Amino acid sequence: MALKMRKNLAPQPPERCDLTECMALIGGAWTPNVIWHLSEGARRFSELRADIPPISPKVLTQRLRQLEERGIVHREVKPTSPPSVEYSLTDLGCELLPAIQAIVDVGKRLKEREEAGL
Repeated sequence: MALKMRKNLAPQPPERCDLTECMALIGGAWTPNVIWHLSEGARRFSELRADIPPISPKVLTQRLRQLEERGIVHREVKPTSPPSVEYSLTDLGCELLPAIQAIVDVGKRLKEREEAGL
C-alpha cells in the first residue's frame, strides 16, 4: 500500500530565495577556495594558481570573473611593466568568511570523527 503524499505546510520561499542565491555562489567548484585564499589580502592570478594547484587556469579565470560580477572580488590592474592584476575581497566578500570558516570547522570535526572510527 502506497503512502499518501502529505502537503508541505512550510511557507513558500520567495522566487529568488536568499539562501539559494548565496549557496549557488559559494557552492560552485573552487569558489570557497578562491575566497579563502583572498582572505589574507590581495593576490595575483599566478599566486592564486600556486595556492590552489589542482585548479586549472580556465576555471580560476571563470571563478574570478563570476566573483567580480557578483561584487565579491575586486580586480585591480596595476600600472607596472608588464601590467599585473591583483584580486582582493570586497566588503561583501569579507562577509562570507565567517560562513566559510564555520564550514571548515565542521569539516575538521567530521574528519576527526572519521579518523577516530566514529
